[in-house]
Amino acid sequence: QVQLVESGGGRVQAGGSLRLSCAASGRTFSSYLMGWFRRTPGKEREFVAAISQFGGNRRYADSVKARFTISRDNAKNTVFLQMNSLKPEDTAVYFCNALSSIQSSNPIFGSWGPGTQVTVSS
Repeated sequence: QVQLVESGGGRVQAGGSLRLSCAASGRTFSSYLMGWFRRTPGKEREFVAAISQFGGNRRYADSVKARFTISRDNAKNTVFLQMNSLKPEDTAVYFCNALSSIQSSNPIFGSWGPGTQVTVSS
């Protein structure tokens, strides 16, 4: 199974930007459609963005559309999330996982990486 490690989080002011990375182990990374998720205390983990195996299709949650951009580099086994115009409500721990389809919001790997904390102050 692919192992995932997220990084790139931090603390920024509202309106700022961050770029998250998710590094995956294994040689089958390019066969997986990948997604980003986030979790805030007291809430279920929610879908943020998805990207198809070679980047041709992308989907975003309405709350991040036009502000976040998902991309991937299969040669480096890495998926990215560029986050612009950050808002306090984007504060969360961000995770990546694989998805079964571009329309799915359900992760397929049973285990998660450690996540990376994003904190946006007003």
